[in-house]
Amino acid sequence: MSRLTNVFAELEKTGRKALIPFITAGDPQPDFTVPMMHAMVNAGVNVIELGVPFSDPMADGPVIQRASERALAHKMSLRKTLAIAAEFRKTNQTTPVVLMGYLNPIEAMGYEAFANAAQIADIDGVLTVDLPPEEAEECTALLKARDIDPIFLLAPNSTDERIQKMDALGSGYIYYVSLKGVTGAGHLNTTDVANKLQQIKAHTTLPIGIGFGVKDALTAQTVAALGDGVVVGSALISKIEANLDNPERAKQEICELLSAMRLAMDSVGA
Repeated sequence: MSRLTNVFAELEKTGRKALIPFITAGDPQPDFTVPMMHAMVNAGVNVIELGVPFSDPMADGPVIQRASERALAHKMSLRKTLAIAAEFRKTNQTTPVVLMGYLNPIEAMGYEAFANAAQIADIDGVLTVDLPPEEAEECTALLKARDIDPIFLLAPNSTDERIQKMDALGSGYIYYVSLKGVTGAGHLNTTDVANKLQQIKAHTTLPIGIGFGVKDALTAQTVAALGDGVVVGSALISKIEANLDNPERAKQEICELLSAMRLAMDSVGA
């Protein structure tokens, strides 16, 4: 059983939901990321999505785009992101780490070389934003052979056929993009999300993490009542951006927000 499968199974037993933060590797500087990952675990998160900096992050809003720019200014790369994950794993053997990024750096490395490197770094899942299931069979087969979960994004307009393809190829969890547009934009319509989740659950038994639009503890609480996990990214990275001259303050503010989200989410099943 993979770490991701185990985490969601254990949470389900107690009626709790996964809190899944996203941060960009190397933002605001490379030595910030591993301590931030450990601090987030202490704040109550269950899975960490680690963003691979990319020069053209088309699905990301301006907040995460600027995070990539800051990381790339420090010469961050896919290999250096894997090294950060490996460093984290030296002292944390339980929290799943999911790489989230774009296909170009993976293709540049080569699918098999990437799968081998991800296995060595003890990565648990890979979410490639711009790799549709129709083109993913080669990469997903290599990942699954190494016990790494391929994770796919579902959009509000995804069809039954698309959901079925992602269920067949994916594992770990499905990331439901609850808003049309880029990360950090818009406001959640919980009725629309609830209706879409009914459709998704008719075609998959995989856990469903919901992201895009989660900004505070109240939103996290609302989303936790709908799916199996809550993904938060831009709200965290905004705190890094607001404290570029004081990374320790950024870490503290991120942990305070995550702790508030954890408390609010746990009240759903109480």
